[in-house]
Amino acid sequence: MRIIAKFGTMMIARALLAAGPVHAQEMQMPPQEQHHQMNISVVKPEYPRMGRSQENAKGSLITLEQVQKIAIESNPTLRQAEAEIRAAKARQQQSGLYPNPTVAYTGDEIRGGSVGGKQGFFVQQTVVTGGKLGLSREVFGKDVKLAEIEAEEQKMRVQSAVKMAFLRVLAAQELLDARRDMATIAQDAAETQRRLMNTGQADETEVLEAEVGAQRMRMSARMQENTLREEWRSLAAVIGRPDLPLTTVAGDLEKGWPEVNEEETVEAIAKESPAVRIADVAEARVQSILGRARREAIPDVQVRAGMEYNHELLGSVPFAKGWEGIAEVALQIPLFNRNQGNVAAARADIDRAGQEKKRISLTLRERAASAVDQYANARLIAVQYHDEMLPLAKKAYGLMVEKYGQMLASYPRVLDTQRKLYEMQIEYIAALEGVWTNGIALQGYLLTDGLEAPARPGEVDRPVRETNVPMPERTMSPREWMRNP
Repeated sequence: MRIIAKFGTMMIARALLAAGPVHAQEMQMPPQEQHHQMNISVVKPEYPRMGRSQENAKGSLITLEQVQKIAIESNPTLRQAEAEIRAAKARQQQSGLYPNPTVAYTGDEIRGGSVGGKQGFFVQQTVVTGGKLGLSREVFGKDVKLAEIEAEEQKMRVQSAVKMAFLRVLAAQELLDARRDMATIAQDAAETQRRLMNTGQADETEVLEAEVGAQRMRMSARMQENTLREEWRSLAAVIGRPDLPLTTVAGDLEKGWPEVNEEETVEAIAKESPAVRIADVAEARVQSILGRARREAIPDVQVRAGMEYNHELLGSVPFAKGWEGIAEVALQIPLFNRNQGNVAAARADIDRAGQEKKRISLTLRERAASAVDQYANARLIAVQYHDEMLPLAKKAYGLMVEKYGQMLASYPRVLDTQRKLYEMQIEYIAALEGVWTNGIALQGYLLTDGLEAPARPGEVDRPVRETNVPMPERTMSPREWMRNP
């Protein structure tokens, strides 16, 4: 009789539990149906699904192509790069202009109150020798080339930054859906524990723990809402439209992953990056400066010519001597100053530029290795989750729902299995974000800051200026993401 009474109590409790739990929004339970001769809810499994935020968007979606077009029109760094090219070309033009002539008045032997002395004018011109003007144009021509490469590099920066910001918004959308589902599951679990306590199948501790878990998941969902807004603000800033209202973005994290061959990518970054090209041109520039410095010792010629009117009388004849021509040619002798100091400095700059090329290449390899490692790990996780782990978790959840329908498993076990499935879905989305962001960074030669001002020709070799990489906290592994609620 005790066994029969206990079984009857369990059946009543089971009926109460089955009739009680209700999911919100997409997690709604189906209507009541007759099952096992008792009023027990038939639970239909609800699997995680990508793209729901796009399906339920209130307005039109915004695409990657649209934000890229806006960035081309509105990002200020692209306009800065164009302005720097114009400025470099203007400086090149100025460097090759011939010195202006000097026109002056001259007077000599002028005596106050009497007729006499000389008065006239002259024209003075510096004749530049040694091809120094052409060499100056060559030096500033390298500046023009540097500005043009810098503009190309800045375009890559903006393109990569826009792509990464867009994909982060897309990942934040998907994570928000998944975390809201987690909050719904946790709330369902808390309500279930309360019903179990009413039937004597759970104590107050279990109820309180479930309530804490539900609050934690709700807080996590609200934090994800903040993260989505933060990512949108970052995207709006990098495209140059900070006033753009929050809009649902269109895309699919699971399709079109960046394909990266690790060895080929590292070699391409180390040899073909704009940073390497900038270092090459910078070395050529200092070589041109050396050539110009060597020619500086060749003196320019100062030519002066003019006319003077001589008021001195010609002996007893009451007539002035009249107009007289003047001519001077001056040449500075490079006896002490042969510009030897600047020549030595230019040679040292050439040595430094050669070492800078090596440093840039090694720095690129070092940072590419880090990005490749993060890309490879994120891709490994994403593939493993997509091909094996998520299918197994979905199967386990489906089987648990079936066992529940056959009265072979409790509803809390169903919720626990569902919770684990959605936790894995969150980790999968985080891994997809890592694949995209690191892949984009590698394809864009690690140029990812779309709001960093383009460097001027004299600033191109600032330490690691051309080799910034994604911030470490933005490319954490999915497991590290899960440390936070």
